[in-house]
Amino acid sequence: MNRRQLLRATTALGATGALAGTATTTSAAAAAETPGTLRIHVVMFDGVEELDFAAPYEVFSAAGFFTQRPVEVRYVSATGARTVTGAYGTVIRGIDRWAPDEADVLVVPGGGYARRDSPGVWAEIDRGALPRALATAVRPGLIVSALCTGVMILSAAGLTRGRPCTTHHKAKPDLERQGGLPKNARVVDDGDLVTAGGVTSGLELALWLVRREIGPDAATSLETMLEYEARGTVWTSDRVD
Repeated sequence: MNRRQLLRATTALGATGALAGTATTTSAAAAAETPGTLRIHVVMFDGVEELDFAAPYEVFSAAGFFTQRPVEVRYVSATGARTVTGAYGTVIRGIDRWAPDEADVLVVPGGGYARRDSPGVWAEIDRGALPRALATAVRPGLIVSALCTGVMILSAAGLTRGRPCTTHHKAKPDLERQGGLPKNARVVDDGDLVTAGGVTSGLELALWLVRREIGPDAATSLETMLEYEARGTVWTSDRVD
């Protein structure tokens, strides 16, 4: 176990200590009812903003310490298994193949929206492969989520038209012109479409989805471990159970 894993495990033990008595009395029948693996695919592309992809990856990966439900997090690319270079030059290796049929949640980060001639969101929209892949990925049971200007890739895919959503504040006018219904919220949950604002909002996006898919105890324990309190009200529609 490396230092980071040890720190996470130690913090998780402290955060869940108060629940230990309850955990030990969980019946075999209740354990058998634990849902299957929660599979999160974080979508990667050249020019992606580092914090946009790293924050959700961290939250979802750490969520596994606070639930009996297995959690699997992958970086994936619509153009196949490869290496990706982020907005600030970070090289990310080991990106997995595109396989949305193997995911429960897709997370699309942003990056590069202010630099149309550079790698990033605009380049992906102009190329068209990622918007097309996202459009065809939609199916019952799949949550498509995005943060920051990654929401504009969903817009290019036609997934935000007529839907409540949000994005980085500077991109909201574009989102509205393209048919989205922007809300003044850090996270907007419209059932199978969940969007978040700029950059650090990826923390809120992931914490909200952990709360929704795993439970509030896991989300609050994660906040303790991360020493971070989720900001703002989550806007939810009647599509959310």
